[in-house]
Amino acid sequence: MPKIAIVAITKHGIEIARRIKQKMPEVEIYVPAKHSDGGFDVNWFIQQSTQLVGTLFKSHDAMICIFSLGAVIRMIAPHLVDKKIDPAVIVIDDRANHVISALSGHLGGANALARLVASFLNTQPVITTAADVNETIAVDLVGREFGWTIENFDNVTKTSAFMVNEARIAIYQNVGEKNWWQASLPKNVVFVDNIEQVKLPEFKAGLVITDRIISDPEINNKSVVYRPRSLVFGIGLHWDTSKDVIESGIKTVFDEKGLSIQSIRNISSINREAKVKGLEDFSKQYGIPVEIYEKDKLAAINVPNPSTTVQKFEGTPSVSEASSLLSSKGVLIVPKQKFPPNLTIAVSRVAYPQ
Repeated sequence: MPKIAIVAITKHGIEIARRIKQKMPEVEIYVPAKHSDGGFDVNWFIQQSTQLVGTLFKSHDAMICIFSLGAVIRMIAPHLVDKKIDPAVIVIDDRANHVISALSGHLGGANALARLVASFLNTQPVITTAADVNETIAVDLVGREFGWTIENFDNVTKTSAFMVNEARIAIYQNVGEKNWWQASLPKNVVFVDNIEQVKLPEFKAGLVITDRIISDPEINNKSVVYRPRSLVFGIGLHWDTSKDVIESGIKTVFDEKGLSIQSIRNISSINREAKVKGLEDFSKQYGIPVEIYEKDKLAAINVPNPSTTVQKFEGTPSVSEASSLLSSKGVLIVPKQKFPPNLTIAVSRVAYPQ
């Protein structure tokens, strides 16, 4: 849950802050101690407002400031770093006539927060980002609700400019959720069937949604590349398989098969009752979850490369292929690969509704 602070410096501001907290109990309210009415729902602060705002800016995901926009800008200006990491900031006037998305409108979520708070106050949100006012695709938000990542963020600004100026833009997608854009596509945007079409001169930019490595520099330079969580790595291993062996095997598969590590959704394997330290260490280092299955569940999965040896020792003819298929509910794209001394890896692509 996002950590959100409200800063109010007037009596009207306290009333507005409490109206918001009624709808969002998780928010923290901060008000100068000189206005204290003894309420336990407020943090009554004694330091300078500028100092408090600087502290909250660094410690919270979002700030709601109920005082003038100019004052807010002066207070947060020394702390600005980058739109990818700065918190959302919205500003509300002392009569709650407007709720202004002031900073990190897209990536930080200020636009969405401003709309939400405005609905509580029955007032008007003020949104100024071009994609929103033109009702077109926000390039930096595509697939965000599904956990997609952007591989080459440097291309976002120029592609966003092409988008809002209605230049022709191609979309190529071969994996991932299909419902990332609910409305009709803007008239300047079209889907293409082949990634090579992105290079056509008629397209000024591209949105490329894939788990494949793109080696063509022309496509990379012209496009924003999105990585859906579309791959499940099934792993067969021993209790003493090390993190380094797992890491090396996965990297080899990525390099040889042209897949992106950013598209791993999870790892899958067999339940060994005791945790495998190497697998646990790898999962923690890369933030990749592990799904574990019982041997009878794995044995029920048809695989192209069953093994009598695996059957003998594990009680199922397959671990890597079977677990990746079971977890992904999709298709096997990399059959079992063996890595000495005791590691096997298979990769399946997640099935998405059409």
